[in-house]
Amino acid sequence: MKKILLVLFISFLLCGCSRNDNKFDELMEDGNYIIVDVRTSDEFNVSHIKGAINIPYDEIDVNKLSKEKTIFVYCRSGARSKIMFDKLTAKGYEVYDLGAFDSIDLPKE
Repeated sequence: MKKILLVLFISFLLCGCSRNDNKFDELMEDGNYIIVDVRTSDEFNVSHIKGAINIPYDEIDVNKLSKEKTIFVYCRSGARSKIMFDKLTAKGYEVYDLGAFDSIDLPKE
């Protein structure tokens, strides 16, 4: 029973993190966004999404980011990006959590 509940809980979390691809595509085409890699600088230097900026999640000053731009956040597993998503959303930013780096289908460098 515990295993079934755990699987259901994880499935619920994963479904909650999915994005509306049409809305995502529209935002990307608009070009009024920034992609923030909230991993450490060492992780970022190994590989990152092309055009992303690196601000580790524990170093972001949420009051210094522009509210004029849509913000996309991601990290290695999705945990740190979820923390940033929650902080930025609470401050009134339009933010989308891209989740785990390896599952993002955008050009990487």
